[in-house]
Amino acid sequence: MINDNFYTSVAKTAIAEITEKKSRFICNMCHVESESEAADFIEKIKKQHYNAKHNVFAYILNDGTKKYTDDGEPSKTAGLPILEMLEKQQITDVVCVVTRYFGGILLGTGGLVRAYTEAAKAGLEACGTVTMEKCDIYELVLPYSSLQTAEYVLKNLGAVIEDKSYAENIVMSAYAKSTATDGILKAINDTFGITVSAEVKGQAYREI
Repeated sequence: MINDNFYTSVAKTAIAEITEKKSRFICNMCHVESESEAADFIEKIKKQHYNAKHNVFAYILNDGTKKYTDDGEPSKTAGLPILEMLEKQQITDVVCVVTRYFGGILLGTGGLVRAYTEAAKAGLEACGTVTMEKCDIYELVLPYSSLQTAEYVLKNLGAVIEDKSYAENIVMSAYAKSTATDGILKAINDTFGITVSAEVKGQAYREI
């Protein structure tokens, strides 16, 4: 784990491709937050490229979990270089799969390391990066008449509204940096009193 309060991950799912001595290296990369999500993504790419000679992968989670495979390439020439590139760039909660379609020309160990590294770098560039910061998650229960004002108060104080459900009252979920929590709860109380309840339900990483 790089930092308990924030970390850098990829901003979106993306594909990039390079060619090295007639071999095609296709990189698929995306944001994941668990080993099961990483495994699902890897399996999806393997099915798409079932006829490729190699489907190499590496992933790193923000809790420190990491894994890679060379998938038949010489040891430490494929998955490990991808993992080391991601570590060097301090990217976590990410999975990278590089598919190789063999072009008939052997690249040697050095050539393979360079090719897989460059393919992963191209994938990272295509994804872009984003900072994920630990935030407080709020739940508000409010009457319909208070919705517009509550949305204004939250947004004005830097909170992001994630979801709303409608029943007898509106139940709203939102998040903001922990440093804003005291001000947000005070503003809700000062504005609505007991007609709106607001409480912190926990913490989670969100894009800031």
